Amino acid sequence: MTEDSPTTEPLDISVPPGAEGERVDRLLANTLPDRSRSFLKRLIEDGCLNAAGESGATIIEPSYRVKPGERFLLRIPESVDAVPQGEDIPLNVVFEDDDLIVINKPPGFVVHPAPGNLTGTLVNALIAHCGDSLKGIGGVRRPGIVHRLDKDTSGIMVSAKTGPAHEGLTRQFADHTIERAYAAFVWGMPSPSGGTIEGNIGRSPRNRKKMAVHAEGGKTAVTNYQTEAAYAAGAASLVECRLETGRTHQIRVHMAHIGHSVIGDPVYGGGSTRARMSQLSPEASKMINGLSRQALHARLLGFEHPISGEFQQFEAALPDDLAALEQILRKSGSLTHR
Repeated sequence: MTEDSPTTEPLDISVPPGAEGERVDRLLANTLPDRSRSFLKRLIEDGCLNAAGESGATIIEPSYRVKPGERFLLRIPESVDAVPQGEDIPLNVVFEDDDLIVINKPPGFVVHPAPGNLTGTLVNALIAHCGDSLKGIGGVRRPGIVHRLDKDTSGIMVSAKTGPAHEGLTRQFADHTIERAYAAFVWGMPSPSGGTIEGNIGRSPRNRKKMAVHAEGGKTAVTNYQTEAAYAAGAASLVECRLETGRTHQIRVHMAHIGHSVIGDPVYGGGSTRARMSQLSPEASKMINGLSRQALHARLLGFEHPISGEFQQFEAALPDDLAALEQILRKSGSLTHR
């Protein structure tokens, strides 16, 4: 069995005598010597490990210490083609030079291949657009990619075209020196109108496909927000979110955590309800019900060019669907906070 081969049934793994107190990722590595520890660690962080028995709790921390008699079920998902192929997919290029490319990603565009989306991704488009220059940069599955946006989040992204550019951009993301601002249409009106949300983010123990704020564990996550406009007596708001960290679904999780879910978010409670809709005009209600994604847009990205050292900043206006949403919401009455 290799790391790229899936299992049809979860593997049943028991804690052997003498292994009590061991990290669960080490236990798995010792039990499955044909799988690397880093690979198994990724599976745990992706929510593929559950406690056997009635609780079925998802284990999301590789450092979890196992107990005597415990059993675990490990699911190894279907593998992805290790070498994505180039596809002639149009890109909205904002800026490009020999070292990097900046694009305005439309909603519905997946960044890199994964089960369920093996083709038609940004990676496939970049391979075709950039040619052989991407080979070997950042790994064969995600060549050039230094960050990502959710499938249904639109906006500015940067990708590296050379090894040195990839290293430089990756370092800036790791050091949290990248400037990132998002426009988020949320339910309600945050109070206070601006502030900082701090809450560690990790996999939800109840649903491995969701992230959640954790009192203990998870990874540090910080979001600064400022309300720019409130609509329909505070029924909805436009909020700018600036990231100090870059965790999976960070804005969506943090805004939901303070009670102001991103409108249209199917995962974190951004759906319409009768109470919410009653405060909006019929036109606004109709538009929100027809919105096919979360109302979140990466509108600004600033960084130091990894080769020239020059600071560069790129912006993208709201795409058509969110621009139309803003216009409709303004008609229902708005209070500007800018």
